[in-house]
Amino acid sequence: MGMKINPFAGKLATPAMLVDVPKLVTAYYADVPDASVPGQRVAFGTSGHRGSAFENSFNEWHVLAISQAICQYRKLKEIDGPLFLGIDTHALSVPAFTSALEVLAANGVNVMIADKDEYTPTPVISHAILTYNRGRDTSLADGIVITPSHNPPDSGGFKYNPPNGGPADKDVTKWIETKANEFLESSLQGVKRISFEHAKSAATTHRYDFLNTYINDLGSVLDMDAIRGANIRMGVDPLGGAGVHYWDSIAERYGLDLTVVNQAVDPTFRFMTADWDGQIRMDPSSPYAMQSLIDHKDRFDISFACDTDHDRHGIVTRNTGLLPPNHYLSVVIFYLFQHRPKWHKDAAVGKTVVSSQMIDRVTAKLGRKLYEVPVGFKWFVDGLLDGSLGFGGEESAGASFSRLDGSVWTTDKDGIVPALLSAEITARMDRDPDEIYSELTREFGESVCDRVEAPATLEQKRMLAQLSPQQVRITQLGGEQIDHVLDRAPGNNAPIGGIKVVTASGWFAARPSGTEDIYKIYAESFRGVAHLRQIVDEAQAIVDDALADH
Repeated sequence: MGMKINPFAGKLATPAMLVDVPKLVTAYYADVPDASVPGQRVAFGTSGHRGSAFENSFNEWHVLAISQAICQYRKLKEIDGPLFLGIDTHALSVPAFTSALEVLAANGVNVMIADKDEYTPTPVISHAILTYNRGRDTSLADGIVITPSHNPPDSGGFKYNPPNGGPADKDVTKWIETKANEFLESSLQGVKRISFEHAKSAATTHRYDFLNTYINDLGSVLDMDAIRGANIRMGVDPLGGAGVHYWDSIAERYGLDLTVVNQAVDPTFRFMTADWDGQIRMDPSSPYAMQSLIDHKDRFDISFACDTDHDRHGIVTRNTGLLPPNHYLSVVIFYLFQHRPKWHKDAAVGKTVVSSQMIDRVTAKLGRKLYEVPVGFKWFVDGLLDGSLGFGGEESAGASFSRLDGSVWTTDKDGIVPALLSAEITARMDRDPDEIYSELTREFGESVCDRVEAPATLEQKRMLAQLSPQQVRITQLGGEQIDHVLDRAPGNNAPIGGIKVVTASGWFAARPSGTEDIYKIYAESFRGVAHLRQIVDEAQAIVDDALADH
């Protein structure tokens, strides 16, 4: 069941897997996208524009066009505060930073770039925007993060965060995307640009101490005294990502027993073990990509990793190895809402429609409201900002939560804080998150999950996204009466871009991928593997039937 595992999965990357960085960077500058080819246009998915210079989907023209579009969007919306600009460690991030700064400086934007040209995690940009905007109504700040997240080494990515600090909503990204493609179509006519030398020394380009500003504030969101006092031995693997220099500073600032097991930054990511499909992917939720840290698990009380822009986490325990993301999110919710007395009593739990039903059961036990939304962290931004959500989390190991006093921490995913929280939980509960999850299963039942992927054409993806409850003709799933057939999320009534079918002890959701030519079926059962197989088979039949109808 599930996906076919490559024989290289979990093994150290071979020389044949490594990206040719000089060729990649040359392609970034030398190759020009053709705006008449759909795959070469600017396209903002759930996390900004992503692509590869080798495929003419992330080249200098894309970055120049998007940067100018953002400048015009800022002008339209009268956003005239500083723009916080951060990058991760992918090979294309420094070239893209150079191109972006040339445009931003030419447009007179006050840009905050990192001291000592340090790499900057996504949550640190969100934190900087919110810190600057606190108490302000005018001259608000926004930000750009140059990252394709955990995607392979030949990838590049470009994300825009408006003044709310979170991922830009679809109306914003659509405006920027449309304008950027107009620039591509006109061979960059209207794009302002100065040389990088002038851009770096421009009066509008400023240095900002992202690292210390963020690290010095961690005590407002985590109980660092508890972690230090319990002498928890921690290991961290930054997976060669943007937070690589943050962890030693965190250990020093708070007096923690924290060992960085890999300090390397290398744009080929040759130190990684291959993911399930034989690709190099810095995914902290994958046991294959996390094999190196799992091998160290007995050295530490708890260990963790983050992806390349440090907005996702992976937790490794001595007994289990890598905790499945849904298991850890359930524990985080169970713990936080009992150990944050200053949070508002009505603060809700945010989850996506494809996250575990264990979260629903834990939330009900806590007497909290569940806020279930479509896939995409942008749906949590407003709730995290106003405190109506204490926590927001995605099944792909992305989460953020309120400060100790209930006010906003970040409105984008933060990998660093949930990672460190695993040590706080271990310190305060005297057992690790894996042991706590076992206790939850004894109370709420044990769940088994699966995710199946299958190829889909653009037309099939469109049909699947528009699948309606009326097209689900069965009344039972896995031998149980169907309780709900959803095409909109219960929390905010937004379209989920697919379908979700729910019973008392299981569910499945089918939706097209936002970034690849595939569709995904997510499924969960609280009645064991055989029941899960039945759900997946019936889900597959429903999807096949729906696609055959057209």
